[in-house]
Amino acid sequence: MKIDSDAVRSLAELLRETDLTEIEYQVDSLRIKVSRAVQQAVIPVQTSSQQAPSSPNQDQTPAVAASGTTKLGNWENHPGIVEAQMVGTVYLSPGPDASPFVSVGESVSQGQTLFVIEAMKVMNMIKAPRSGMVKYIFVRDAQPVEYGDPIIVIE
Repeated sequence: MKIDSDAVRSLAELLRETDLTEIEYQVDSLRIKVSRAVQQAVIPVQTSSQQAPSSPNQDQTPAVAASGTTKLGNWENHPGIVEAQMVGTVYLSPGPDASPFVSVGESVSQGQTLFVIEAMKVMNMIKAPRSGMVKYIFVRDAQPVEYGDPIIVIE
């Protein structure tokens, strides 16, 4: 099998342009997967006018391990975590000067937009899977996320 180096280069350039960490392309039985390692920290977000959320372990800042992964503490198994459904960039507001979709301490309804994930130049609105109160936001605006990364806790 001959490797199509032009296709690999094009996919690598697409990774760079879109700030993605992984891309896969398949035609018939030929599959090309290109990925790159990116270290990122997860930072809780809170507006100054709101009271800090209470965490089950009273630790308000997730510990970031040397590998760049986040130790979520007691949030890790929380049933109300809303995770990234794709790889991309998360946006917490509809525009640079707009108010965030939701804030810590705010009540949300099922189906309400929580955040947007931009993937491949497409804005994907992520809706609340249930009604409840936003207890914690793990990311900052315009932060890259991977599939399965925790974004928000709804209780």
